Parts: sequence; structure tokens; C-alpha cells
Amino acid sequence: MQSEAVGNRQCVEVSRACDGRERITIIVLISLVVVAFVGLGGRCYYLQYAAADHYAGLGLGQQFCSYLPLEPQRGAILDCRGRVLAASNQVRIIFADPKEIEDSRETSNALAPILDMGGHEIMRMISESSSPRYSVLREDAEREQCEAVQAIRGVGVRYEWRRHYPTGPLASHVVGFTGRDNRGLGGIEHRFDGELGGEGARHTFFVDVHRRPLAFCVAEGTGDSSVPVNGKAIILTLDATIQQFAREELLKQYETYEAEGALAMVADPHTGAILAMVSLPDFGPSDIRHANPDHFLNRALTDQFEPGSMIKPIVAAIALDTGVVNTRETIFCENGNYRGRGFGRIGEFKDGFGDLTLQEILVNSSNIGMAKIGQRLGPERLYEGLTLFGFGKKTGIELPGEAEGLLRPPADWTGYSITRIPFGQEISVTAIQMLRGFCMLANGGRLVRPYIIKAMVEPDGSMVDVRPPALRVGYVIKPEIARWVVGEALVAVVNEGTGHRAKLDRWQVFGKTGTAQLARSDGRGYEPGAYVTSFICGAPAEDPRVVVLVSLRRPSTRLQGRYTGGGTVASPVAAAILERVMTYLEGPTAAPTAVARSAR
Repeated sequence: MQSEAVGNRQCVEVSRACDGRERITIIVLISLVVVAFVGLGGRCYYLQYAAADHYAGLGLGQQFCSYLPLEPQRGAILDCRGRVLAASNQVRIIFADPKEIEDSRETSNALAPILDMGGHEIMRMISESSSPRYSVLREDAEREQCEAVQAIRGVGVRYEWRRHYPTGPLASHVVGFTGRDNRGLGGIEHRFDGELGGEGARHTFFVDVHRRPLAFCVAEGTGDSSVPVNGKAIILTLDATIQQFAREELLKQYETYEAEGALAMVADPHTGAILAMVSLPDFGPSDIRHANPDHFLNRALTDQFEPGSMIKPIVAAIALDTGVVNTRETIFCENGNYRGRGFGRIGEFKDGFGDLTLQEILVNSSNIGMAKIGQRLGPERLYEGLTLFGFGKKTGIELPGEAEGLLRPPADWTGYSITRIPFGQEISVTAIQMLRGFCMLANGGRLVRPYIIKAMVEPDGSMVDVRPPALRVGYVIKPEIARWVVGEALVAVVNEGTGHRAKLDRWQVFGKTGTAQLARSDGRGYEPGAYVTSFICGAPAEDPRVVVLVSLRRPSTRLQGRYTGGGTVASPVAAAILERVMTYLEGPTAAPTAVARSAR
């Protein structure tokens, strides 16, 4: 009995112990459940409120995972009469996505009759593609071909704008060119890339796992635009016909004399508008990958050279304007041998001269006569006058790559400078600076700024005149002095002097030759037999309509065996250009083309 009682008591104690553990287990489980629900509730609150924007953005990005860029049409570049110099045309490109093609042989055989290609060739293009998702099969495809490939899995059609240059190399340095990404890399294309390029857009699609579009969507707040803005068209002052005249005449002499480079420009002296700008060698902008990069230089803006005798009429005008010389007096030219302390010896190219008037100094291109005029002027007045004519600084023409030239301040001059600068040494200029200087002589002494952009056409067809306003700062020199230099002295240069090869029957031409040696690369003197030969002229002398500048760099004497001066090499070219331009300008005005009418 006693043992039975003990057993019952032990059972009761065990039962109580089990009940206690169960209660603890239940409490722990309940606690865990409560903690889990609290954590889940906190997580829900975090996802629903605290991090809602973050995860919504992630979800949106996963949904809108396919974009179709919409490229705008790049604006056209037109000449002053509306002729197209550059334009963008849309082409169709048939491509394959190798990852979406299950059987490349079957796909290639299906494409072969559509693309009129061998199946093995198509399969090679797909398998050897440099991109895992994009292999071009046919560029500039026909519309029927594009429609036929739509049903073939893994094959698609892409539309792309391609730049075309209908006139080829005619105005390549001015117009420039674009790269594969349709961005401007030279000339107007580069300088006004933003205006020409427009603004792109993109379409956003819901896609499935195979990147196949399910639905088109435009989501608020994504910054996507479904409508691209086409680029502006640019109308140049350039006249393609005048450009053609200049290039044809220059190219013949460039090839005949095997020159390193050549340039020709035609300008309206009253406005500064550039009617033609040719630089040789040139290039084909439509096939830029095969062009020589050395040919990209626009020599009218980049080449810096000593102007030689071309600077003499400008220095003479400065001297007349300051009163240190007049048109009636004579200057003794030392019979061709002028020596003095501090400036060494100065000679003439040909025979020496005695007493010469200012006009005779220009007609005979006397270095000694100009050196003495420089001494009368003195450093400060000579420097100030040349600065007013724009030397030593950029003209500001709307093209990239323009050089400044070199006109040192008087503090940096040596004893030689005051006698050498007046006949074109110790000063470097660009052709566009030289053209600008002669435009100021031809227009009666008024300051002008060369420009080449006439107007811009907005995508809606409205035209904005962007020509620079007239520079109202008075006269650089007195009008009567400019008229005498042009109408008397420079006319005599053509009729009696070094520019006699530029005479024309129908118009009185004025002009000046220029021949300058090229400096050695080490800066020690000049390179023998290496010249820049130039001629600048205009017509008619009584009221100039155009100014023409022609320059050839390093013309060869190997074939001709004679001196390659500006009067021999450059003046015949300038005269030929001038005659064709004057005939063209005085002929009946051409009716505006369809492009010109649409541009308005």
C-alpha cells in the first residue's frame, strides 16, 4: 500500500511537470507567432510606405525594359539659292538577333530569296556577328523586303537617318561631315551640331522574356518623349555655282604646279558675305572613312603665312590716312640697295629704282619704298593701323579651326621690324584676314566681318535671319584714301605692273600680287625654293562687287622651270574666277529652286 501511494504521488508530479512544459511551449509558440506577425506587419508597412517609391521604381524599370530610340532628322545645309549641300535621308536596315534565332540554317534559307543572297552567306553573317544581339543583313533595303521579313522570328527592321552630300567635295571644308553616330565632326556640321541635330526621343514597350513587345506605353514621370524634334536647316552665304567656278579654276593650277595646297575665296566687300571658299586638297564627305585626315584642313582659316607684297596697299593706306606720305611726292628707293644701322640691307626682287611716287612703289612692288614708309609711320602707328584692319586676331567667321595669325606688339619688335613688316615679313596672316583687309579697301574703308551663315530654318518652316548686324564704328581709313588706293594704285598694278595677267576685257580689275618665302622649320631663315604665291583682286574698280583671293602653297618649279611668283601662278587663276563670277552675277537672276521656296 505504501509503495502504491508513492507511485501515485510520482505520477501526479510527472503530470504536473508535463503540464508546465506544455504551457511554456505554448507561450513560446504564441510569442513567436506574435513576433512574426509584428515583423510581417512592420515589413508590410516598410514596403507599402517607407520604401514604396524605391520598389515602385524597380518594378517600373523591370516592366519598361525595352526602348526604341527615335532619331530626329538632321537639318539640311543649303547654299544661298537653296541648293542642297547636305541632307539626311531615312534608310531601312534589316537585321538579325542571333539569340532569338532557333535554327540559323532554316532562318537563312527563308531569308535567301527575300534578300537575294545565298543562304550560306546569310548564315555566316549571323554566326560571325560582332554583336550578340545585332547583325546587319541588308542596308538600304526595299520596302517589300522589310515587309517580307516581319514574319521571320529573330529578324527585324530598323530605320536610320543617313547623311548625304549631293555636291561631293565641292564645299567639303565648309559643310564638313558627320560620323557614324550622325554627329558633326567638321565644318558647319561640327560648329552647329546642336542646331542641326535636333532632339531625339524614344518609345517604351512592355516586353516578354524574349524581349518581344507586348504593348506600347508612355509612362508619366519617366521623361520619355514620343515625338522627336527635327534639326534646323542652315542657309549659307555660299553660292554653289561660284564655288564650282573657283574650284574648277583653282584645281587646274593646283595640279599643274603640283602644289602642296591651294585656296580660293570670293567675298562681297560691302557685307563680308563669303560667296565661295575652296581649299585643296579636299575630300568626299560621304565616304569619310577613306579620306586622308591631312585633307581636312581648311587652309583659308588654318594656314598662317607671311603675306609678302599683298600687305603693301594696306600699309600705304595707313600711311596716307595718318598723313606721313601723300600721293604726289616721290620717295628715293636707293637704286635697289638700302642699308642702315639697326635694319641691315634691303634689296628689290628685280632691278633697283630711284625716285618713285606712292603709286609707282605699289606698281613696281618696291620693298625699299615700303620700308621707308614704315620708318615714317613708326612702330606705334603701323601697329595700330594693322590692328584696325584686323590682323593678329580672328575674324570670327562661323567655322571651326580659325587661326589668329601673328602681329607682335611694338615692344617685341626689333630694329628690323619697322622696315620688314611694311613689305610683308615678320607678320603672319591667314587668307581670311587678308580677304577682310581688302574688302575694307574695296568698300571705301568701312569695317566688315566675314560671315558664312545667312539664315536658319526652324522645323516648322519659319526662317530666322542670323546675319551679323552691320558694324557701325565709322571708317578704318578715310573713304577718299580707300578709293584712291583701289581706283588708282591697284588698277595701275593690273594695267601696268605685276598683276597684268589679271586684265579683263569687260571689267576694270584692281589687284595686288604677293609672293612670300616659307620659313624654315628650325626658325633660321627661309627655305630655298619654297613659296606661298598669292593674288588678290576685285572688280569693277569703280564700284567693286566682289573680291577674289587665290593662294598656292609650295608650287613646284620642276615642270615649269621658272619662278613661281604670285603674278605668274596665282593671278591667272584669280582672273579666270573673277571673269566667270562677274558674268554670272550680271546675268539673269535664276529662279528660286523648290528647296529655296520650301525653306522660306
